[in-house]
Amino acid sequence: MIKNIQQVIKDSCYGKDITDRKAWYSPAADAYRQVRPRYPQALIDRILEITQLSSSFSLLELGCGPAIVTPAFAQLGGPLLAIEPNPDFARMAQETCQIYPNVTVQTCSFEEWELEAQSFDAVIAASSFHWIDPDIGYPKVKAALRSDGHLILLWNKEMQPSHEIYQQLSAVYADHAPALNRAYETQSEQLDILNQLGNLSIESGHFKDLISESLTVSVTYSIDQYLLLLNTYSPYLKLEPEPQQKLFAGLRQVLEQHGETIDLSYVSAFHIVKPC
Repeated sequence: MIKNIQQVIKDSCYGKDITDRKAWYSPAADAYRQVRPRYPQALIDRILEITQLSSSFSLLELGCGPAIVTPAFAQLGGPLLAIEPNPDFARMAQETCQIYPNVTVQTCSFEEWELEAQSFDAVIAASSFHWIDPDIGYPKVKAALRSDGHLILLWNKEMQPSHEIYQQLSAVYADHAPALNRAYETQSEQLDILNQLGNLSIESGHFKDLISESLTVSVTYSIDQYLLLLNTYSPYLKLEPEPQQKLFAGLRQVLEQHGETIDLSYVSAFHIVKPC
């Protein structure tokens, strides 16, 4: 169990200089759009059932990235303002959402965004809220929401191979990138981390009535897709080219012993809260 998840998030995400945060994913922006996991339609359906969002609702999405989940809410037909600090992601989001005239993409961080007070029925953040300083994020979201609105947080945990394959890959990490040789997370451990993330919104003192649900998702990637996926995770973005090449060559060698594809699983979840 992570003892102080807020400190971990600060060190790895929102504690970075805002200029660095804006450009952080640029080297892997296209890969991110291609291979990052999607959110199960069953979870989206449950969110809509719980919040009763419709075309009459005004939505704000924080850190929309390349618009992975944006279309699911844009299809409702109501106005949707998507904020994205990374210019490469913002461009991709605009391309993806061209068919939705109700969507506006604005290139800026939420911290810099000019508050539109009590203007939104729901604020959505899909695997992005941990990049926002919580001392700014929670009160500003509350101020942007109407009194009966919802904050909707979606999360996809890191995609993992089977424990057997993980153990074989672990030896490669030990040789070429020991700092990335993380402990294997069981499903219960992933759920515990997600529960802690959900509780942060309540602990902020600005929100109440937490509703959480999750699903375990199984997918199959080609080896090329899997290595591309790894390159979109923050620890890999820090690697210098030479050690990264050696690491990926070693991972490929292990994976190819099992065939041309790799089976992966991840926990996808949402947290819904209301302003106090």
